[in-house]
Amino acid sequence: MVYKLMRLLPINKFHIMDRLISLIAGLALAAAVPFRGEACTGIALTAKDGSRVVARTTEWGGSVLNSSYVVVPRGHQHVSFTPSGQDGMQFAAKYGYVGICTDRPEFVVEGMNEAGLSAGLFFFPNYGEYVAYNPDNKANTLSDMQFVSWVLANFSEIDEMKEAFAKIDLVSLDSRIGTVHWRISEPSGRMVVLECIEGKPVFYENKLGVLTNSPDFGWQMKNLNNYVNLYTGNVQPQSLNADITLRQFGAGAGFLGIPGDATPPSRFVRAALYQSATPQAESGEETVMQCFQILESFNIPIGLEHQKNDIPEGLPSATQWTVASDQAALKFYYRTAWNSSIRCIDIASIDFSKVKFRMNPLDESKRQPVEMIRIK
Repeated sequence: MVYKLMRLLPINKFHIMDRLISLIAGLALAAAVPFRGEACTGIALTAKDGSRVVARTTEWGGSVLNSSYVVVPRGHQHVSFTPSGQDGMQFAAKYGYVGICTDRPEFVVEGMNEAGLSAGLFFFPNYGEYVAYNPDNKANTLSDMQFVSWVLANFSEIDEMKEAFAKIDLVSLDSRIGTVHWRISEPSGRMVVLECIEGKPVFYENKLGVLTNSPDFGWQMKNLNNYVNLYTGNVQPQSLNADITLRQFGAGAGFLGIPGDATPPSRFVRAALYQSATPQAESGEETVMQCFQILESFNIPIGLEHQKNDIPEGLPSATQWTVASDQAALKFYYRTAWNSSIRCIDIASIDFSKVKFRMNPLDESKRQPVEMIRIK
């Protein structure tokens, strides 16, 4: 798993490559077996009051992700990893931000900054390709796993980010691991998807607000046309002849034929149709709750992606956490596979000029709390 790449890497630069090579070897071996479950699903809704909410799931069915939230102050110094060590681009945070990282604080997968800009990483296997690593250009080289941090630390607008991106080399720490793609969203509602194809960046204006994984975003949008016959509501009876009339078995037959499997194309279609069907809520907070309700249907039960004798222990679900970001109120919500209670970090209340960098696990205890109802 690419998220776990740096979990145990020592900071001492003289030892970093030995550990990196060891981890890469293990990842390359894992890549030789059938792929198991990085299946992120992202949606976006806008409330009647103009609040924009982006939300997503993060799946990994191979093992427990050591996920934490990070609070990053203004001025925090970042250094990118490269294939040769922690010796790439350096940048200080212009904006404070909150995000979720996996295993290492540098590897932020999803987050939002104090300007309301949201960014998220989604797995993109077999279709993307970055530029080749050039050791002579280390000062302008950024690891794909640190792109989200770079965006959140530096920008408040998409166009500003696109202009700066043209001056950097985005690389993988090892080409055998696979690639990712990203969504970046402004509070205004504008969202772009970035994919690197044959070493060149491709930006898509994502007016739908949905993102999953492979194939590329352009293909996913074209594929929606295969479901032009689906609609919300019920189906009227249809007579075959004077004696036989066909009727729906139950409510909602207008969506009969919607794909229900966990593959990225099917999740993309389902997310697009579920999102379009939901009524517009009044406020950002109500919209956040709508997003969590929609994304519940994208939870992947543990075992679905595995053979019976290959089910990992300690995972109640492959969907390890779900996030929703209210970009107007600057509130960052999450829940996990171990605790379905929704928790919130109020970014607007944080003084990013004074707060200290911190990293805390998403769950202090990996145990679902149960509220007991006492009957007297």
